[in-house]
Formats: sequence, C-alpha cells, structure tokens
Amino acid sequence: MSHSRREFLGAGALGLIGATAVGQDAQDRIDCLDYGRSFICGTARFNAVRFWVESRTTLFDDANSTSTVYYQCASCKSENTFAEENLFAEDNYDFLPILGDGEWLIFRRPATISESYRSVRKVEDVWGPPDLKLHPAQSPVVLETFEEIRDATASAVPLVTQTEIANEETGLRAVIECPTKTMNIGLDINKYQVDTGPVAYPDLSRIYEQPIDCLSLAFVAFNAPHFADFVVEQPTAVMEDGQEKYQLYHYSSPFSLPAKNKVLALM
Repeated sequence: MSHSRREFLGAGALGLIGATAVGQDAQDRIDCLDYGRSFICGTARFNAVRFWVESRTTLFDDANSTSTVYYQCASCKSENTFAEENLFAEDNYDFLPILGDGEWLIFRRPATISESYRSVRKVEDVWGPPDLKLHPAQSPVVLETFEEIRDATASAVPLVTQTEIANEETGLRAVIECPTKTMNIGLDINKYQVDTGPVAYPDLSRIYEQPIDCLSLAFVAFNAPHFADFVVEQPTAVMEDGQEKYQLYHYSSPFSLPAKNKVLALM
C-alpha cells in the first residue's frame, strides 16, 4: 500500500502517541544524551574551547565489570587561533577529538597519509581538565516498529540510535550512541535506514594496552534491529588503470556485525 507525503506527515503526531505508550516501560531504563545541548569545555586560560559532543561510545569489559565512556566531538579545521589574520592554517587538515578516561585521542587528517593522523594526550596537557556540560534527554522513547520510526521521522522530532556490539572471545562489549543525522524512509516498502557518522567505533577483537587506542572514526548504517554495517576511516589506495597511485584517508572497506539496535525519539 502506497502512502502520499500528506498522509505520511499527518500521521506523525498520532504515531508518536502510540510510540510513547509502547515505549513507556523501556523509557525508564534508557540513558541517552540530548545532543543539541551537550558540550565539553576546556578550562585552560589560553583557550577555554567548547566542543560539541557528536557521539558517545561506552566500552564494557564484562570480565572485569568495568566500563569507560568516550565522547567524540565535532570536527573543525586547523587554525591559527586568535591570530590577527589568516585564521586557517595554510597546510590545512581536519581536526577531531575524542575524550575518555583522562585522555584525548586527537585525529588530524591532512590530504595525504601523515604520521600525526592520530595522537593521544593527557587532558592536563591540552586544554586543561575538561568541564563536561552533558544534558540527559528528558523523555527518550524506544521506537519499536517501522510505523513509529516513520511517523517520528515525519514529525521532525530528534532521533538518537544506540548500537550494541560484542566480542565473545575478548569479553568486550560496546554501545555506540549518536544523533541520527540521516534517516531514510521507504514509504512503499515499509523500510527505514539509518546512516550516521562519524562515530567512535571500537575494535573489540583484542585487548589494547591503552584502551583509547581501540577507537577509530566510522559511519554506521542499519535498517533492522539485529545487525549494523560500518565503514571506517583508514589509509585507502587511490587506483588508476589498475595501479595504486597514492593513499589517502577515506572511509573504506565496509563490514557488517551482529548488533542490537535501538531507535529513540526525544520527545
């Protein structure tokens, strides 16, 4: 059965009422950030920088009953901070920080491969002890059906996803939480598909001596509750006429993992 755009948009409010009822019990158990109001502020006098929190990854070591939270912040460009002119650095690169366990993992991505692509610094050595301005979402509702996801999408309420992945051999588990930037809705086939990034993707295949080293930048996509696909930023060959010409950083080599996915509406 096909749906017109008018029917799709008009169903939004009624659908969300149903979603609230369905998700009420789960709502009490959901811990979710309000990503429109969550920031990390530096405390150093030379630059009391404020970063917008773009995703949150919680890494669980179930064997040792421990967990660590990592906050991936939004990217910016390399700059000559507080200069009188020429505010962007000439040899420019993307800059993206991730905070967790007293450390910053900093990504600097130039046009080509660089030894400074990733570095780890203690918080006191960068912008001072961080001040976390995190706001929990007040009324997150779990959307259980395609119809609920469809109607919440049409109603333009904020959507957040949580993707849980695990590795039985290492005993590691992680929940990747992020605001949904792109939601695809197939009205004629009753399908949805999330496509969002970057997020802090954790490699759970081994125990890292420095846990923050397990993180990479990735995009996540899913259209069902039981699996998620990822594409990770990494050195990627540029081919011409079957020959590798050079390498650059690119999101490449997609893969799929079993997962437990939730779509949340922030009411």
